[in-house]
Amino acid sequence: MYIIYLRYMVETNREFQVLIKPVGARCNMACTYCYYLDKQNLYPGKKAFRMSEHILEEYIKQHIECTSTGAVNFSWHGGEPLLAGLGYFRKITEMQKKHLPENKRLINGIQTNGMLINDEWCRFFSDNNFIIGLSMDGLSYLHDIYRRTLNGKPTFSRVKKSYMLLREYGISTEILCTVNAENVMYPVQVYEFFRALGVEFITFIPVVERLPGCGLAGFTVPAGDYGAFLCTIFDQWKSQDIGRIKIQIFEEALRTAFNQDHTLCIFKETCGGVPILEVNGDLYSCDHFVDSNHLLGNIQDISLAEMLDSPEQTEFGENKLKTLPSYCLECEVRDMCNGGCPRNRFISTPDGKPGLNYLCPGYKMIFNHIRSFADKVEKVWRQS
Repeated sequence: MYIIYLRYMVETNREFQVLIKPVGARCNMACTYCYYLDKQNLYPGKKAFRMSEHILEEYIKQHIECTSTGAVNFSWHGGEPLLAGLGYFRKITEMQKKHLPENKRLINGIQTNGMLINDEWCRFFSDNNFIIGLSMDGLSYLHDIYRRTLNGKPTFSRVKKSYMLLREYGISTEILCTVNAENVMYPVQVYEFFRALGVEFITFIPVVERLPGCGLAGFTVPAGDYGAFLCTIFDQWKSQDIGRIKIQIFEEALRTAFNQDHTLCIFKETCGGVPILEVNGDLYSCDHFVDSNHLLGNIQDISLAEMLDSPEQTEFGENKLKTLPSYCLECEVRDMCNGGCPRNRFISTPDGKPGLNYLCPGYKMIFNHIRSFADKVEKVWRQS
């Protein structure tokens, strides 16, 4: 993928990746740690189950117009986007091809929990070159702790079956594994499980959830344990799997060896390039900031280009750097981290300044662990 974090550059030097939510927050699962399920209450009294074809086509047109590179990338998210139905996604690809200039090509990425995937979906994905991000938290006894159906039933067997079906059809698939308070204690088992499945792309997503008022939800990953989890997997990956398996956070850290900018928003100096489009056409600054303070407008009233380039969105993105405490500015691994995602910057630095990322101890652990290897890679690269 990295499906969730594809980046695009247009003539105005604008980078963007819109997470499109064709059914909003609606889902056929009730994962304990999901931060988006409550967004079903975003529009009280409205019954729309999925994005109207009018809004959908208007968005597709504007998205294509905003993209000047040869590849036009769409990212479909939820909730569970497959709830929109296969017929709906057929219409999506028809609209895309209708408005796509001859000199451009389409790339569609979709993030799914895998519960609805079958042969018919796989034939569609294969025929239309979809890239799939599939959520799976490791072995059954780890996955099923938090990832259950609406009526509380386990989902591992169904998800694993979907993954094997995607492989059978040769569909590019990335595993999206949340790292939570449970599976963080089993790095070897989690990684070996994915290796045995033949997974080629893995993103480890730390689960951090604040409770109203103060405190953290019980499923939140302890920061230090998260760092130790990644260090253990890095050592195994470095010795056995470089070039065979791509792990997003390691790939991002090693970009510094080649003097390359980060592609992942949470490690960029500034952010703001990954807004989300809700079911009614509203555009919000970020998937983690879907509230009235971060509503940029509606694509039926304001163009996508205007909202992406708006002072409000520019300020939102630049605040990531402007609010970074001196403790972070002087950090030895700042180039790999840049303070992480602003949503998690809610603890204080050792000298009492606000704005430190909750995951800082874990980030420092893994990025310092990677540093010596990155330095060796850089030396070899410069000599070549």
